[in-house]
Amino acid sequence: MPKWEDYKAQAKQRGALALELYAAESTPAGTAKAVKEHLPAHLSYQSALEAAGKLALAGPLSDASGEWMEGTGLIIYRAQSLEAARALADADPMHATGARRYTLRRWLVNEGWLALQQGTAP
Repeated sequence: MPKWEDYKAQAKQRGALALELYAAESTPAGTAKAVKEHLPAHLSYQSALEAAGKLALAGPLSDASGEWMEGTGLIIYRAQSLEAARALADADPMHATGARRYTLRRWLVNEGWLALQQGTAP
């Protein structure tokens, strides 16, 4: 299994985009009431991150069947390092209060094209 930085260097050498982002899978850890209680602060925090250019994408995921909303979300951060992305995730009111927990991973975007606009991102 290659080390992350080695793989990233190889991707760049072969002409891939090699854009490093950070993906947080966020899942409920507390009660539904706790999640609902912290939703306004969470959304405000996400909006502020978007305006600052630190949030690339965010939203809920379905269950594996695609039929049900089970409360899992995906947040894609723009950050300088895994540690910086972890600080962003830790500061999210949902995570900071324990209403939700997250798993954070590096994500190397090598191919594709996407154009979205919502809010005040740079």
